[in-house]
Amino acid sequence: MEAIAKTKYLKGSPRKARLVIDLIRGRNVSQALAILKFTDKRAADPIAKTLRSAIANATYLAEQQNIAIDPDDLWVKTCFVDMGPTKNRRRMRPAPQGRAYREQRHYCHITIHLTNDAQIDKNKKGAPEGDKRIMGKKLTAITEGRNAKPSSKTGNTAEPKIDEVETKAVNPNIEENVSDKVTTASKQTAEDLTAKTEADASDVKNVQSQRDEEQNETKPADNAQLDRNEQLERQ
Repeated sequence: MEAIAKTKYLKGSPRKARLVIDLIRGRNVSQALAILKFTDKRAADPIAKTLRSAIANATYLAEQQNIAIDPDDLWVKTCFVDMGPTKNRRRMRPAPQGRAYREQRHYCHITIHLTNDAQIDKNKKGAPEGDKRIMGKKLTAITEGRNAKPSSKTGNTAEPKIDEVETKAVNPNIEENVSDKVTTASKQTAEDLTAKTEADASDVKNVQSQRDEEQNETKPADNAQLDRNEQLERQ
């Protein structure tokens, strides 16, 4: 359901009225009325009256067409202010040094268009074509930067292409080779660990097998060898 309300020949300049009308564009009806209520501008009151008139027009059209609508679902689709005539009401304002400035009395026309259709959120998928084009340009720039060659000054390496990465991840032969290498490495480490444990165990056995008696048997021979070495040094 759509409804339009207009206010013509409103006393005031259109430039000042546009400052107020821009506050309610795209807003819900309840939000727009609250904003106009607390806006300290002379054009706020006539714009609020025009908005209430548009709401009344919408409910009247719905009753004629036997359609049930909720006024809270209405929102401001379009609103604008046009320039009105001056009606030849020119006045003269005194100026310094006996001069006179011309003063015109401005008028404006207000138009408000309401609807209860669903609003399109620009942040979601329903973005306009202009935003999609901009995003497309950004994506192409990013991909070109990834595929660019490295410069000789910096020495940076170029990132791999997306297609190459996908093919490497999907290729089954590479996965088999990697699994074989992992198994061989695990077997080698297990063999090394077993060999080390066996060597340590043999050393422990040899140390424990030596008794005090066996150590005392070798002492005389050692002492004799030491004496021989001393005699040779003295000669």
